[in-house]
Amino acid sequence: MASSLYYIIPALGGYALASFYLLKNPHILHKKKRVAFYCRHISHRAGSGERIESTMEAFRHAEEAGTHMLEMDCHMTKDGHVIVSHDENLLRQTGVDVNISSVNLEDLPLYKERLEVTFREGYFSTGTDRKFALLEDVFRSFPKMPINIEIKEDNDQLIKKVSSLVQQYGREDLTVWASVESGIMKKCLKENPSMPYMFTMVRGLQLLLLYYTGLLPFIPLGESFLQSYLPHVFNRTYIPDSPILRNRFVIFLIEKIMMRKSLLKHLVERGIQVHLFVCNELTDIEEAFARGATGVMTDYPTLLTDYLRTHPQITPPCSH
Repeated sequence: MASSLYYIIPALGGYALASFYLLKNPHILHKKKRVAFYCRHISHRAGSGERIESTMEAFRHAEEAGTHMLEMDCHMTKDGHVIVSHDENLLRQTGVDVNISSVNLEDLPLYKERLEVTFREGYFSTGTDRKFALLEDVFRSFPKMPINIEIKEDNDQLIKKVSSLVQQYGREDLTVWASVESGIMKKCLKENPSMPYMFTMVRGLQLLLLYYTGLLPFIPLGESFLQSYLPHVFNRTYIPDSPILRNRFVIFLIEKIMMRKSLLKHLVERGIQVHLFVCNELTDIEEAFARGATGVMTDYPTLLTDYLRTHPQITPPCSH
């Protein structure tokens, strides 16, 4: 046993040194990823703090405010139209307890006149536009704008229709597949593998495991985006439903485990963009960039634009 340590200890030492060196110099093993755009400013639900979320008015306002990317979720109506909506059930957004999949497009209720901002409890948004937007109208109105589309429901028809619209409008290089569910993401990539995509929850946990075991520098990664909560927003601007996530110690552990500068820097140097959300106060925006985010997702696009304007070291803005 003692003699074997003469081999094991040097081997482990060599592995640790190689891992540490390659973590800081990933270009030695990996070609840097190149995507068609690089974004600092992402509008969550099209900037739901300044206009009613995910409406065409909100999308136009976010573009005018200077956003580099629009974030949205999609669902399908009973008659096959893909609409932009965070929720499948419309009770929170409209006051009507109905699922999008159970009604035709023409029968969709309107958004409430005042809608609470999910990630800033006690704050509300208003607007003149209360209609749900069609994904096709968003693509038609913003042909050059990068868009992050999260698929929340395991719906083959929805995935096919979103992919078809992306292809129809020639924006495969400007549209990101997003989902926290690995099963859904696999279907998205099978349907359209040419679109860039983000880490799912399981892949994010695998990423952390690779990082803490020292294997990350040796492993190729297919994802182009890591999108993660900024732990500082929990129980302050955002009160989660889960009792576990309301525990301060749990959030402290999550922050210590996930928000590692060396991990985020390694990903960035491999060409993977890191987006932290949902940052609705200046202190959170500052914290996100200080942690190593390449982009920040916010419900307040004007606030983030003003911050970037007064912090030129954070720029250049989105290139595409």
